[in-house]
Amino acid sequence: MKFQLLYPLLIIIASSSYGILSTIIKVAMGQGFTSGEAVTSQYMFGFFLALILFIFTQRSLPRLNKTGLFTIICAGIFTAATGIIYGKSLEYLTASLAVVLFFQFTWIGMFIDCILHKRMPTRPEIISLVFLLGGTILAAGILDKDLSAIAWQGWVYGLLAAASFATFIQINSRKVEGISTISRTLLMSFVALIVINIFLSPEILWNGTLINSHLWIFGLILGVFGIILPILLFSIAAPKVGGSLSSILSAMELPVAILASVAVLHEKLTILQVFGIVIVLIGMTLPTVIAQRKNTV
Repeated sequence: MKFQLLYPLLIIIASSSYGILSTIIKVAMGQGFTSGEAVTSQYMFGFFLALILFIFTQRSLPRLNKTGLFTIICAGIFTAATGIIYGKSLEYLTASLAVVLFFQFTWIGMFIDCILHKRMPTRPEIISLVFLLGGTILAAGILDKDLSAIAWQGWVYGLLAAASFATFIQINSRKVEGISTISRTLLMSFVALIVINIFLSPEILWNGTLINSHLWIFGLILGVFGIILPILLFSIAAPKVGGSLSSILSAMELPVAILASVAVLHEKLTILQVFGIVIVLIGMTLPTVIAQRKNTV
């Protein structure tokens, strides 16, 4: 059967939507809000939007078996954990450097997939990973920067966010029978909202910060691009594509994040960074191209 390009494309769109989050949170922080307030508003609006979609498209919540319910709860927990930890990393790092550390989910996700399925990385995966890591170093523009002044907390939070997101991709690549994509999105966003309200800033809902300031604008944008689009698209495509390839295709987040930081935050973009972005895109598309050729032979 001919390899379907639709599902890889959905993964790329989902990861691209994640790519603009760091820039939006940085802008919110520049307006006087904390990263915790921005991330909390993201998950509040994300759940609200998911609820609206559910009300207009679904009749009732499905009955899930224990395995399916456990999968969705875990996916929701790691969705929230990624948002919490990534938001903390932005308190110590620039938007571009934060996304570079977060981008390490590509190789972390591939190795998690190999461990779970008790296999070795395939040749296309290894070649793709070399391209991705090499392109990441160039695209980040870190070769000519003094990294010694960056607080150790930034490095730790950045890599923990990468590990959390890699775990989310692996969990979300598992099929859950008897549930629609929108119902799955609603349940995951509900679990994530509970976790967020435990660890971050739920008080923005009752002290007026969310509605009586510009925070609701950031929350709405973050909710669409950080919850609705990625969870919906990952839920549709990741089970079809698989955890390893999903991690590789999600590399699109890096060039989108860097370009967003350049356009909005006016961070500098060098020729080396452009070259790095091109290399990342090549590494990201290699497995898809190779798989398509194998299936057409």
